[in-house]
Amino acid sequence: MDDFGEAIGAAFHLLFTLDDQLMEIVGLSLQVSLIAVLIACLIGLPLGAAIALFRFPGRKFFAILLNALMGLPPVVVGLIVYLALSRSGPFGVFGLLYTPAAMIIAQVILIVPIIAALTRQVIEDLWLEYEDQLRSLGANSTRAIPTLLWDGRFSLITAVLAGFGRASAEVGAVMIVGGNIDHVTRVMTTAIALEVSKGDLALALGLGIILLCLSLTVNGAVYAIKETAQRRHA
Repeated sequence: MDDFGEAIGAAFHLLFTLDDQLMEIVGLSLQVSLIAVLIACLIGLPLGAAIALFRFPGRKFFAILLNALMGLPPVVVGLIVYLALSRSGPFGVFGLLYTPAAMIIAQVILIVPIIAALTRQVIEDLWLEYEDQLRSLGANSTRAIPTLLWDGRFSLITAVLAGFGRASAEVGAVMIVGGNIDHVTRVMTTAIALEVSKGDLALALGLGIILLCLSLTVNGAVYAIKETAQRRHA
């Protein structure tokens, strides 16, 4: 019990003093996750909207596939990205393995299905509601995409935050492709796993507290956005 109390005290000391190692790990974690979310939004938002609005062969299959990929196992993604970026892989020439770029790629693959699937559902519901009105104004499916994305922005922000939550909590894929290299690819989740195995509970608890606060902040933001959207449509 004394050791646990000392570890808690040491963890809060690291937080309050803004320990350099702690801040470096947190900074890299946020950098990787935010870049991954940005790229995933650029891919997932238009992809989800396109599947919702356009009619083409295999549309239902792609909708089902997106929903299935929301639960894609991170270690499988890590393995695929590792094989693709390894020296013998098709993209090995770029030397991206064990770099933050490799972790971003893995996170993008994990996040895109989440954002795209949630976007498809939001845009499909809005299109059913506003299709006649938009067509009367001369807007076809392609022209309706920006309007529907803007109208559904509150729900879509929730989808983006869900993707960020998945990215920030990811450990399996980033461990495989990043290697958990100190000062290079060590992020919060991989650092916690390493420090616990080493017995350094202070740093692990400090990072865990930050990760927990980040999760609470994201979920609080999702709740606030839902409340705002409900009041807006009331």
